[in-house]
Amino acid sequence: MKISNIMVSVDLGAAAADRVQLAASLAGRFEATLTGVAARPVLAPMPVGDMLEVERVWAIEERLADEQLAAAKALFQREAGAAHGTGWRSAPTAPLIYLASAARAADLVVVGRNGPADGDPGPMGVPAGALLMEVGRPVLIAPPGVESLAARRVVVAWKDTREARRAVHDALPFLTRADEVHVAVVGPGADQEGGEDVAAYLSGHCVAVTTHLLHRPEIGAADEILRFAHREEADLIVMGAYGHSRLREWVFGGATREVLTTTPICCLMSH
Repeated sequence: MKISNIMVSVDLGAAAADRVQLAASLAGRFEATLTGVAARPVLAPMPVGDMLEVERVWAIEERLADEQLAAAKALFQREAGAAHGTGWRSAPTAPLIYLASAARAADLVVVGRNGPADGDPGPMGVPAGALLMEVGRPVLIAPPGVESLAARRVVVAWKDTREARRAVHDALPFLTRADEVHVAVVGPGADQEGGEDVAAYLSGHCVAVTTHLLHRPEIGAADEILRFAHREEADLIVMGAYGHSRLREWVFGGATREVLTTTPICCLMSH
């Protein structure tokens, strides 16, 4: 397994610089190309009334989009530093659609956490949950303030779903370099989820792994995983995303939603 191209979502929010630095540090470790990706939609005025005024407002919006994309590129170039190799992609269009499309050339996509207290990234921000449903690539969720990722101690939040199997496979470049990997299974039926099989699979890839069955969590599954990761001093969680339908997750709550908005450490997710 090799990571050769990392893409990072770039906006003008407060956490963007940290996110680019994090992605650059990973690109250096994996000797991968780092590509910054930004998009900003041109907000078209309603075509009613004075058409000269409509054209004037349109021209202002186009100029603003160009200026913000140029500012995002400057931020990326400044914070990427001496990455192994860098590239840049941008367009005046919807950021979610543009990043999901560009990611066909990526092995890993880095985006920001979407917590309620994380601040507004503006019109160039990409919602991590929506991206997971569209991108078809592993997504690394980066909380604000995290500028690097050692990934020496990793927690795999295991549930026997297609998404979790995909996530474990996608995370192998990290897991094979880790000092310790903990496969954590939460819930009354934890011993029926095949955690030992996952540990055996990872051992076959020379991963130092242990299995933990958390049969009686005192709190919700997501909080239990985050608390376990804190106890083990982990800096990376690996998990599948949206094992239930995304609509059900957002209406009734679920592990993916909770981790996307509250994780204090990086989380690698696959759907």
